[in-house]
Amino acid sequence: MYDVIHPVILCGGSGTRLWPLSRQQFPKQFVPLIEGKSLLSLSAQRIESLSKHITLVTGQAHRFLARDALEQVGLHPRLILEPAGRNTAPAMAAAALDAQATHPGEDPLLLFIPADNFIPDAQAFCQTVLAGVSAALEGWWVIAGVTPSYPATGYGYIAASEALSLTQGSSRAAFKVDRFIEKPNADAAAQMILKGSHFWNAGIFLVKASVLLRSLQAHCPGIFEQVQAALDPVNIDGDRPLNEQFLKAQNISIDYAVLEKHSQVAMVPYNGVWSDVGSWTAVANLSTEPDEHGNRCLGQAYPLINAKNNFIHAQHKPVVLLGVADLLVIDTADALLVAHRDAAERVKDAVAQLEKRALPQLANHRRVPRPWGSYDSIDAGERFLVKRITVNPGASLSLQMHHHRAEHWIVVKGTAKVTRGDEVFILSENQSTFIPLGIRHRLENPGLVPLEMIEVQSGSYLSEDDIVRYSDQYGRS
Repeated sequence: MYDVIHPVILCGGSGTRLWPLSRQQFPKQFVPLIEGKSLLSLSAQRIESLSKHITLVTGQAHRFLARDALEQVGLHPRLILEPAGRNTAPAMAAAALDAQATHPGEDPLLLFIPADNFIPDAQAFCQTVLAGVSAALEGWWVIAGVTPSYPATGYGYIAASEALSLTQGSSRAAFKVDRFIEKPNADAAAQMILKGSHFWNAGIFLVKASVLLRSLQAHCPGIFEQVQAALDPVNIDGDRPLNEQFLKAQNISIDYAVLEKHSQVAMVPYNGVWSDVGSWTAVANLSTEPDEHGNRCLGQAYPLINAKNNFIHAQHKPVVLLGVADLLVIDTADALLVAHRDAAERVKDAVAQLEKRALPQLANHRRVPRPWGSYDSIDAGERFLVKRITVNPGASLSLQMHHHRAEHWIVVKGTAKVTRGDEVFILSENQSTFIPLGIRHRLENPGLVPLEMIEVQSGSYLSEDDIVRYSDQYGRS
């Protein structure tokens, strides 16, 4: 455990290039993409040898997903909650200001990592981080530069040359950054690979809180002032909410805001496997080994006849491929993507077109996670909606009321404690009840196993915003 370092995971981003599995309310960092684990969980596990006291900067709407992802791997994060994403510069400013407020009289050394990177060799990664500590403690910004394995055009590059000269002597581990190169064309990328002094910019930073804040004040003072004004007091859960003032901060990356203008930027090289998991082709290469025809399959992909070099993600139903090659087929319960592998980067363009139509499949999956469990909208029609509801043991929904709908509840498994007006009673398997329109009610699971029930809603308006909360243990009332 290296107590000097305070890890901060930047957990924003919408992951539009991984639609339809990644959605606005369930973006890619929370999706179990690699061996049944989310990229966020894997990121936290990668750095827990440096410190188990991890801070997450994430959206207010994702706070339960973020906490749950880390608690699944035995970690209990501190959350900084954004009202909306404003890129890395404001997020990092918030983390630095929070660290100084939380550790008065100290100058925390902050390690910033993205939530959606895949780096399988945790030991090699942590060694790379430790190689940059001396430079960071002497006031340098330190970036991890990934040794490129091919001339990628989708990544930014770092050009570095001479070994860093530190107070304690020259450091062979860190190199002075000469310049940053934004996503180059294929010829420029190939030339940089041949030179050997260029590295992929992985968006991983090591810097003292004071250095970060002074850099922002010098190069982008508006961000510092807006974020400082946005810090609300720590809430009852120990998390730091950011108020609406945060939305006035410039939407800009730390690279543009500070690093391209700063004189003391160093790089430590990382020679292992790295991916930003930014497209379905990247997911395909990381997910599973190909068969003898180059097909990579997850789920119910069968049969494949005269099919080559395809990737199929089919968790809900059988997917059959006949006589096709180089396709990405991503099937979910309520949306299907079929794309040529060469068009993987253009999924975000398709999402932009779908957004103009305001499709609900852009925001949520059919199964929607909630802090108390989840619900799955299994059928709908004019004036009715049917949901499968799962409530975790010991969890409860808010005490609530609806203006426009009534509800019928049928217990399928487990035990339900129901509050309906002034009544409180227990329902067992195969029992049911009716919640009239306008009546206060609450559903709880007092048992030791998940409660599963079917809810049939009926009424003139069935959207989720028809809810009045009177009390809620998750702070949503």
